Amino acid sequence: DILVDGKLCDCDIVVNCRVGDPIPLEVKLTNWSKHSVGPFALTMTPYQDYQNGVHNYELQDVITFVGSNTFYIDSVKPTKDSVYFGALLFLYTGDFYLNIKFHEDNCSRELPLSWFCLPSVHIRAVEPV
Repeated sequence: DILVDGKLCDCDIVVNCRVGDPIPLEVKLTNWSKHSVGPFALTMTPYQDYQNGVHNYELQDVITFVGSNTFYIDSVKPTKDSVYFGALLFLYTGDFYLNIKFHEDNCSRELPLSWFCLPSVHIRAVEPV
């Protein structure tokens, strides 16, 4: 599960946030396999989708992460959850998306396939009231 500003993200949900306010980001991974998985890293990369097949990943002056955009995870035991917290700070208005990628450090264990099907995270940054 992915929560942005306390709201569960789904492919059909747009989360609104205000420019200049840190927005809490939470990623909860559940290992439904019979084996522990890890170590691995989870990286969040923001981008803009121009709806014409072009994605803009050059957003370092528009969005910043409070802390790091990468979570390093030792392992997740079978049938257990692991939760990771971070925050985003939007400096300008617009519609943004988060691309979530896993990087496995241990080739002998495979990550659960469901982790590669995380929902798209669509965030709309609006002017503060």
